[in-house]
Amino acid sequence: MDGGRATADATSGRMVFEPILEEGVFRFDCSGNDRDAALPSISFVDPKARETPITVHKVPEYIPMFQRVYGQQMVKIQFPSGSSFYGTGEVSGQLERTGKRIFTWNTDAWGFGPGTTSLYQSHPWVLALLPDGKALGVLADTTWRCEVDLREDSMIKFMAMGVYPVARTFREKHIPCDVIWMDIDYMDGFRCFTFDKERFLDPKSMVNDLHAIGFKAIWMLDPGIKHEKGYSVYDSGSQSDVWILKADGKPFVGEVWPGPCVFPDFTQEKARFWWANLVRNFMSNGVNGIWNDMNEPAVFKSVTKTMPESNIHRGDTELGGCQNHTHYHNVYGMLMARSTYEGMKIASGTKRPFVLTRAGFIGSQRYAATWTGDNLSNWEHLHMSISMVLQLGLSGQPLSGPDIGGFAGNATPKLFGRWMAVGALFPFCRGHSEAGTIDHEPWSFGEEVMVSGGLDARLAYADPQDSRLRAVENSFLLGPLLICASTVPEQCSHELSHVLPNGIWLRFDFGDSHPDLPTFYLQGGSIIPTGPPLQHVGEAKPTDEISLIIALDKDGKAEGVLFEDDGDGYEYTQGNYLLTYYVAELHSSVLKVKVSKTEGSWKKPKRALHAHILLGGGAMINARGVDGEELQITMPPESEVSNLVAASENQYQMLLEKAKCIPDVDKLSGQKGIELSKTPVELKSGDWDLKVVPWIGGRIISMTHLPSGTQWLHSRVEIDGYEEYSGTEYRSAGCSEEYIVVERNLEQSGEEESLCLEGDIGGGLILRRQISIPEDDPKVIQIDSRIIAQNVGAGSGGFSRLVCLRVHPTFTLLHPTEVLVVFNSIDGSKHEIGPESGEQSFEGNLLPNGEWMLVDKCAGLSLVNRFNLSQVKKCMVHWGSGTANLELWSEERPVSKDSPLRFCHEYEVKQNL
Repeated sequence: MDGGRATADATSGRMVFEPILEEGVFRFDCSGNDRDAALPSISFVDPKARETPITVHKVPEYIPMFQRVYGQQMVKIQFPSGSSFYGTGEVSGQLERTGKRIFTWNTDAWGFGPGTTSLYQSHPWVLALLPDGKALGVLADTTWRCEVDLREDSMIKFMAMGVYPVARTFREKHIPCDVIWMDIDYMDGFRCFTFDKERFLDPKSMVNDLHAIGFKAIWMLDPGIKHEKGYSVYDSGSQSDVWILKADGKPFVGEVWPGPCVFPDFTQEKARFWWANLVRNFMSNGVNGIWNDMNEPAVFKSVTKTMPESNIHRGDTELGGCQNHTHYHNVYGMLMARSTYEGMKIASGTKRPFVLTRAGFIGSQRYAATWTGDNLSNWEHLHMSISMVLQLGLSGQPLSGPDIGGFAGNATPKLFGRWMAVGALFPFCRGHSEAGTIDHEPWSFGEEVMVSGGLDARLAYADPQDSRLRAVENSFLLGPLLICASTVPEQCSHELSHVLPNGIWLRFDFGDSHPDLPTFYLQGGSIIPTGPPLQHVGEAKPTDEISLIIALDKDGKAEGVLFEDDGDGYEYTQGNYLLTYYVAELHSSVLKVKVSKTEGSWKKPKRALHAHILLGGGAMINARGVDGEELQITMPPESEVSNLVAASENQYQMLLEKAKCIPDVDKLSGQKGIELSKTPVELKSGDWDLKVVPWIGGRIISMTHLPSGTQWLHSRVEIDGYEEYSGTEYRSAGCSEEYIVVERNLEQSGEEESLCLEGDIGGGLILRRQISIPEDDPKVIQIDSRIIAQNVGAGSGGFSRLVCLRVHPTFTLLHPTEVLVVFNSIDGSKHEIGPESGEQSFEGNLLPNGEWMLVDKCAGLSLVNRFNLSQVKKCMVHWGSGTANLELWSEERPVSKDSPLRFCHEYEVKQNL
């Protein structure tokens, strides 16, 4: 086995062999062609020795067997029972390796333990000691990642991955998947149109392996082109003069992933043509699709998160001509997608280009699908994903969807399972998570997730006159199919109060009822065709059995359609397709199901037909026939229908009760018996709606002013938002500790809405935070924070280490260039601080005189922060990309039980004068 690759001579069998080096040494290959295709040996002193057979008459006593499954090459060697194994190079654990498994993949394994499977070196070598005392060695001469598995009785098994391991696992676990997405890590230093020379040495070969098991490969391209002479893309773009310019006429350089970058001016035809030709050449690597990211365009180290509005685009006359960036900002992403689409079409005019874009504009659907960007792994974003996809569809962008499970942060099993269950019904469905998060493949969350594992319109459109339906956000229509999903952790879909439109709606499932799966209802009068389960769309065949799910209306009728074409290309525009109209009609007690008409030049293939007639309560009767021929079904009498419905309801309840629900392991037990959770606690009263996460950092992640609809603070659960530190160092203790809820008062119980959290910051200290919306002043958020010596040792005199209470809120700027920090100092001086001023701090007589405010001139609103001047030693302003920090610092000193550090401060929104 070499390089994990093999030719397609056979999928399994005995390996062929030839003697090399000396008597008793044999080389094994899957076939003669594989021997010829093998890469040179690096392990042999003389690589030619491995390629040169010798003449001996001895044959090997043990001949390996090989197997190719989903692009993976496996070699098995069976020895007599009682054999022992040693070797496998630098490995931790016991000397005898029998029953162990390792992976040859050199790894920085600091602090490794006895079960670590990959260390710093790779030695795919096993020494076998047989029961009779004889010994022999086996070498898998491959530099590729290889699994050495010695867990089966007296068997050595080598597995070398010729296919991306994630892709192989999807197939092995029979989880349907069509695409592997390549993020920017495939590039050489994040340079577009390049490949990392170590990890993607032969991308075309890798893509061919993916194609062999039914996967497409889609690769990312960003607009930022590294500003680097000698980089061919930069050099050709400079020569063609395609870059966006600054107001002084020089190319704009902004920092993105590769570092300093220039940006193509897609408003010019010559720039679009230049980009399209780069895409055309890029497609020769076996690229099946391209996704355009960062194309708002995003720019790092900028308060506005984009390029200056004074930048110049030399646009085509039909687009508006030469204009500044203000004019073209919102269409930049669409024009990039258009250029990518045109390049793909040039590369293969007979195939339909697939482009995915993050940024877009009205009309983007002509060129690209879209996803909803860098969402978060939380229940709020799961809930929002349904309405976001619906709103995009209503706005003319039908092919859209979120990153399933969330891009930023770590999903829990329950969250991921619920999201995958409903996400599979979105027009566009993929999983994608940022670097540094836990694995988000379905099997990463346990068997329960794998077991449970295009939106047409809002539910309101089922009956526009029914006002009950207008605010429903967890249900939607897929044609005549109504999907009701739970997007909250506390309730399963069957526990929700489903709001159904008027008329007949019949519940059904596919024999997979589960509390974490959505509930399906089919509208009376409808037929929906389905096919057999597939691992990927390439498995579909015209002769596959067709199933019709039928829900009769009050008149005993139903109808539906099925469209079929090649799945790619444009021949459907020439009539090369099949559109079948199915009808069902009840005559007395006989239901007739037939094809009423067809359209298109395709002939209907010979295939089986399976009809499922819904009776209500999940009950159905089944009948089989031939597609295209009339199927007559005798319907049961009413009494029998009632029995079937009752039996089905009972079975449904039994399945739900026996089902193993997906766990939400995110929840931990706190010191005082109160749960820690990533699920936010909501404080909603008066003018404010706050979301506080009783978890790491205990941070406020959302601060929404209800009268103005302004969200002053919005963050992830792991970082930013409103957090507090216990030292002068950035992100010192306080922002990364576990917090627990120690007290909760609800407004409806007659008290103010409040929440008290505590976090253990070490050394006998706790950081306690009380967040309140007072009943007598509901326009205000009050925060009372303290560092308290709870259990400081007597040896220190009852005093703690030096601590400093530091409030660090990261406020979201809706209009970054139109925001100022304004205050009057103790000495009477007035200050207006803008984003261009960078970081500034104020102490002594320059301290704000008890209040300062974040002023949004565009919104006409100010967020006022009032504080107790005697408690504040320093104030600091820091501007980030679209954010601002207004920090309060206490003095730095030890604390005791009698002398805590304390801040009492509050926030209020006011209209600008």
